[in-house]
Amino acid sequence: MEIGQKVKVYRLRDRVAKDIATRLGQVGIIQDYKMTDGSGVGVLVLFDDNFSTWFFEDEVKLVQ
Repeated sequence: MEIGQKVKVYRLRDRVAKDIATRLGQVGIIQDYKMTDGSGVGVLVLFDDNFSTWFFEDEVKLVQ
């Protein structure tokens, strides 16, 4: 996954706040990378309504 690519949120690993849970199934654009708890890399995703949050790489899939 690269910055600028479109991704779709297809799963959530953990319980999250409602404003993040509503992003399930939505498409956004990768804005940056985020180091997670030492075992991986996450991605910062920006949605059409200018809301952004990060997800683990296995929570999003590339949109063609």
